[in-house]
Amino acid sequence: MTKKLKELEDDLDNFRSVHYRMRNEGIDYCFEHYSSFEDIEDEEFHKLRKEFLESMKNIRSYVENKIEELKSQVDDLEWGDY
Repeated sequence: MTKKLKELEDDLDNFRSVHYRMRNEGIDYCFEHYSSFEDIEDEEFHKLRKEFLESMKNIRSYVENKIEELKSQVDDLEWGDY
């Protein structure tokens, strides 16, 4: 069954809103803090949104762990190793 005009217009408005938030507030803020966009009934959108959030979490964790690892390596060096 095809969508009615009102449903299509609502979908268009919702995606325009997401686009605006991504461009003007930053993609990370848009998805992490602004909204979970429950009004959008699009499985692929929510799949990608969740994957993006998970990837942001992973990169943050990786960078934090890498900093700790490198700090530890620097701390373990003796003065003569520089």
